[in-house]
Amino acid sequence: MGICPKDDSIDSDSMLETASVSSSSSSPGRELILEGQKSRWVLGSRTLVMGVLNITPDSFSDGGRYLERGAAIDRALEMVEEGADIIDVGGESTRPGAAPVPLDEEIKRVIPVIKELSQNDVALSIDTTKAEVARQALECGVEMVNDVTALTFDREMAPLCARYKCAVVLMHMRGTPVTMQRNVTYRDILAEVTDYLKSRIAYALSSGIDLSRIAVDPGIGFGKSPEDNLKLLNNLNTLETLDRPIVLGTSRKSFIGKALGREVDNRLEGTAATVAVGIAKGVHIVRVHDVGAMRMVADMADAIIGS
Repeated sequence: MGICPKDDSIDSDSMLETASVSSSSSSPGRELILEGQKSRWVLGSRTLVMGVLNITPDSFSDGGRYLERGAAIDRALEMVEEGADIIDVGGESTRPGAAPVPLDEEIKRVIPVIKELSQNDVALSIDTTKAEVARQALECGVEMVNDVTALTFDREMAPLCARYKCAVVLMHMRGTPVTMQRNVTYRDILAEVTDYLKSRIAYALSSGIDLSRIAVDPGIGFGKSPEDNLKLLNNLNTLETLDRPIVLGTSRKSFIGKALGREVDNRLEGTAATVAVGIAKGVHIVRVHDVGAMRMVADMADAIIGS
């Protein structure tokens, strides 16, 4: 029996988010499809905005702010009003040094919120490395699994995603959140990230996940120096060789603070610059906290690129 009740009043067609692709996009004549459980996104000329919903006490930027269910639901619906295409719900912090969260605690944090949000016309993503958390979220109609370990943490995750026919975000990270900043030296950061993501795409395909359901994330801020984060950002177009949608998560991160000398609550302009550059370099989805402002940044960048 499913965890979430079916709601036949919700028209699945209304969940479709379609952005038409023009020949003057950042990759001329290039159209990429990303499919979730119900949604089908046509990516190219309109960047999707993924709003961050951290239901955690210890996330680096907004830890504790949305730990209470009502506050989390209100914030999610507010982000939709601000222009979010997808809400990414997470119950375990992945900031550098963050300790793992027990399975039962993560479920307790995210599933009640997802259950309620699933009754609204909201496309949802679950930010988790645990197959059981993902399973319960997918039973509630979540479209996407955002796994920062690229399906390496839980051996059940890949077959689960294949079975539910959801979208999957595969991210590059060296080590775990606890260890990832201990060794941030790379011989060739661009080649290593690209090769790693290529290998994880191959693994996902071998596990039965359709190519049209795979997106990639270079993992800005995950096991990388500030300098390499900037280098990755400036060369994101190298990931176009993977022929999959690119997700970018730079919002409020410490490399912005180092570049500008700003604390975490004063990095809006720096985040905006990374979003605009990312879109110009071929990014399709931006994962952000400040949805209203970044929706306008994305729309302006799309307008310039599409002119």
